[in-house]
Formats: sequence, C-alpha cells, structure tokens
Amino acid sequence: MVGPMSFMRYDSIAIPAILKLYREHEMTQTFFMPAWVMERHPELVDSILHDGHEIAAHGYLHEAPGTLEPADEEYWMGRAIDTHVKLTGQRPRGYRAPVYNFSDHTARILGEEGFLYDSSLMADHDPYLIDGGSGTVVELPTHFALDDWPQYTHLPDYNYMMPINSPGRAADVFLSEFDAAWEDGGLWISVWHPFVSGRPARLKEIGRMISHMKDRGDVWFAPLEMIARHLREEVDSGGAVLRTDRLPYYKGPLGGGDSRAFSAGDTY
Repeated sequence: MVGPMSFMRYDSIAIPAILKLYREHEMTQTFFMPAWVMERHPELVDSILHDGHEIAAHGYLHEAPGTLEPADEEYWMGRAIDTHVKLTGQRPRGYRAPVYNFSDHTARILGEEGFLYDSSLMADHDPYLIDGGSGTVVELPTHFALDDWPQYTHLPDYNYMMPINSPGRAADVFLSEFDAAWEDGGLWISVWHPFVSGRPARLKEIGRMISHMKDRGDVWFAPLEMIARHLREEVDSGGAVLRTDRLPYYKGPLGGGDSRAFSAGDTY
C-alpha cells in the first residue's frame, strides 16, 4: 500500500533533521534499524555512522519474533547480523525486538550471537541482566510511556487509531518520566521513530526537552552500547550487582496446559 509506506518513508527527511539536532546539542545516540531498511537506504546508514551514533539491530523485515519458529527467528537474526557487518563493518552490539515482540527463544539467541545488550523488555525501570541459557545480556528497559507511537500514530490501514496528541502534551508524558528517573539517579530511554517524531513541531519539542534535561545537570547522554558496556564492566569487576531474569519465564502454558484454568469471561 503506497499510502502507509509513504508515511514511513518520511525517514529520508526526518533522519537528517534529527542528526542536525543532535549535532547542535553535541550528543550521540542509538538508532535501531531493520536490516532490510539499511540495505535499501545505505546513505542513511552512512550519515548516522558519520556523526558517531550507534546502529543497533531491529530485525531484518521488522518481523515479530514471538510469531516465529525458533529456526526462523535464528535465520532472520543471522541475516540482520550479516547486513550490519556488511554496512557498518561490525556486528551489532544491541538489539530491540520489533514491536517489543520478544520470544521464548530471543534471550538464548542473543547470548549465542554475543550481543552485549537488549532493550525490549519492561520488567524494571533500572538495568538488569537476562539469561536465556547461553550467557547473560544486559537489559536496558524502556516502556510504552516513553514511546512516541501511542502519542502520535494514526494509521488506519494498519489499524492504529491513536488520538494525535500535541507535542507539548506528549512532552508532558516523556518529561514526567525523565524527572522521576533524574531524581532517582536512574535510566531513561525514549523510543522515538524518526518518521513519527521527526516531523517539525515534534522535533522542535524534542529540542526543548533536551535543553530541559541539560538544565537539570548530571545527565549522561550516551548511545546504549556505552551504557551497557559500562554496566557490564562494573558487574564483571564486582563494582555493581544487577539482578538476573532467567528467560523464558514459563516453560509451558499457564495452568499446566489445562484449558479450564482460564475462561472466556476472564479479564486482566
């Protein structure tokens, strides 16, 4: 469908504008890119890397891992890694599952592939470790309150019918979370899609938010790889202790496979 695809192709306009904003604030960040997009827009890859930003893995076709068989998830992960090596010169160090759709096997695959960190899960507001049986990976959690999709996305062809908030109202949500994290000395990771938040009014609001964060002081703006590497070094040296979630949480259906455990009228 040409209409919805044109919405997403705004990246070619948004990414240069976002990079300009980051240069003005002298900061580097992390871009999660599906490998298929990287292959078709190598000029965007080059511009992101030129400015010193990290490009992390985000699937190949933006496939949902939770809907795939393990062998298929491994195949698409391998294709994505190969693309990263070809276009960036190195394997990706971080991963975010498309639509946060982390499968029962994703943690194991990340460990086997040597990933440093993941940023898909929401079991904490501070960093922790995940272990899928093949070694631990640093989890840098975020959550839906820090995602621009619920704030702005109205895309009827894909059944996204969100009310479109003003940039100021969206910023109220984002900054309330930031201020709480700042008071606790914690972690704050936004999830902003270039073709969503790169529109002029929204990008100007991001600039104002960055200025607010700088004014508060004692804020480390960094690519997620740098944050994860710092945490890993602290854990390995004994300078920090992070809790570990062993994944998947459950090995089988809840209720022991008994369909009577839940009824159609249950609410959660």
